[in-house]
Amino acid sequence: MTNITVGTAATAPPMTAEEKRVIFASSLGTVFEWYDFYLYGSLSAVIAAQFFSGVNPTAAFIFALMAFAAGFAVRPFGALVFGRLGDMIGRKYTFLVTILIMGLSTFIVGILPNYAAIGIAAPIILIILRLLQGLALGGEYGGAATYVAEHAPHGRRGNYTAWIQTTATLGLFLSLLIILGCRLSMSADDFNSWGWRIPFLVSILLLGISVWIRLMLNESPAFKKMKEEGKHSKAPLTESFGNWKNLKIVLLALFGLVAGQAVVWYTGQFYALFFLTQTLKVDAQAANLMIAGSLLIGTPFFILFGSLSDRIGRKPIIMAGLALAVLTYFPLFKAITHFANPALETAIATNPVVVTANPEECSFQFNPVGTSKFTSSCDIAKAALVKRGIPYTNQEAPAGTLASISVGSTVISSYDGGGAPAGKTEVHLGHGPSAAPAHADPKAAGAEFEKSLGDALKTAGYPPKADPAQVNTVAVVALLTILVIYVTMVYAPIAAMLVEMFPTRIRYTSMSLPYHIGNGWFGGFLPTTSFAIVAATGDIYSGLWYPIIIASVTFVIGMLFVKETKDIDIYADD
Repeated sequence: MTNITVGTAATAPPMTAEEKRVIFASSLGTVFEWYDFYLYGSLSAVIAAQFFSGVNPTAAFIFALMAFAAGFAVRPFGALVFGRLGDMIGRKYTFLVTILIMGLSTFIVGILPNYAAIGIAAPIILIILRLLQGLALGGEYGGAATYVAEHAPHGRRGNYTAWIQTTATLGLFLSLLIILGCRLSMSADDFNSWGWRIPFLVSILLLGISVWIRLMLNESPAFKKMKEEGKHSKAPLTESFGNWKNLKIVLLALFGLVAGQAVVWYTGQFYALFFLTQTLKVDAQAANLMIAGSLLIGTPFFILFGSLSDRIGRKPIIMAGLALAVLTYFPLFKAITHFANPALETAIATNPVVVTANPEECSFQFNPVGTSKFTSSCDIAKAALVKRGIPYTNQEAPAGTLASISVGSTVISSYDGGGAPAGKTEVHLGHGPSAAPAHADPKAAGAEFEKSLGDALKTAGYPPKADPAQVNTVAVVALLTILVIYVTMVYAPIAAMLVEMFPTRIRYTSMSLPYHIGNGWFGGFLPTTSFAIVAATGDIYSGLWYPIIIASVTFVIGMLFVKETKDIDIYADD
């Protein structure tokens, strides 16, 4: 690719009415797309009960997460399909199609009969709809970002595309707000029965507004000029990925920019919410409100850093965001524990928990598609603790010994969940392996184990949930806002930078694939990966190693090999 570098532009003229309409339409439509996509994640527990009720609750939740993950996994394929169309037939019509697919898929979820009504067809249709949503999202972002950037004057691309970057955060915020409104306006039983459908049904109104606005837009001037000159690509996939010169840039975009951006983004919004609700046991409604507050405060920083990138460059801001995340994640999350659940912090210090088990039977519980079963006594013990947000250390036991959990001076035997001879769940004083095995029904053994563990943790001072009276809401929101500001640093300039890295003829295809591999795979599977790391190590903060390592690798590659792009002429043909 030959890039034409130009000098820094003079002060850009004020935004025209057409440019404002382009930004508003593209941003609004993308807000609605993200709103649709995040509804499922926010309501996964309710959806599990509605569509996977034919299996046990644990498996139902896993399958619900599998369907959620399917939407992330398929995003790169959507980038290929719609990126190709966008480079061949145009930006406007391609991302008009993506929003139609996304909106209709979401609306159908709202009217889809549940498992009790149509049986196994319900979860099958649901997963198909999730795949369609993922495909559509894979084509939407690249189209919107490319479309806005190609309308922006030189020297303002960072500012213009930063509005697109606010959409994921605003979409999440909108979904949380509507769900919260529905929950507050009805009883919990009504919401779980039928009220959960309302946020999905509302999407049809949002879809209508988005389509109406987008139909009024014109094709991007860069694509229009290129097509009139007969220079548009006839085979964008081959040109993008079959040519090493361009493929090398695609790989640099992925590993030197997007992978790190993705994990910082998902840590700052999704993993933070997961940590509050699943690990610290903060009330879900309170946690959502705190996340929403931090998003509201932090979102203007997208525009700030996008505009700043037009002056000092995209790369310095993105790299600074990655570095800050790497250096401060551990102290920030420990501070969140201190202010959100101080009783848990005290219990960890005074009554540490130890899992004694044969390492040979302990699995790394990474299960992104929900098909694996972890039934050894070690896996059961560790999963039970992680589910409760309880940190622990590991101690090795001889082969053939059932795993046990020591809570202070109390020891609880685990059990074999596979139906083999299981240890009688017993509580005794002193550390060490549990007593001799006895045959037991796994279901009955599981119930006894859960009760014994719960009683021991309660006695040791481990709170079953965070006490609302002890939650320092202001401090937690401040800490969450810092995480969101890191998100704005890495995310605000990324759209402009990706657009500037590739020529017009294959821009949609080339930028979409690394973006969606990074955000769909590296970012989308962050919660699952972090859960597995926590289960393996026992440290509730160890899941942060995943985003820290990915961000560190991206920082090194980005600093060494990625070039600044803010002064590149995006109208260049090659």
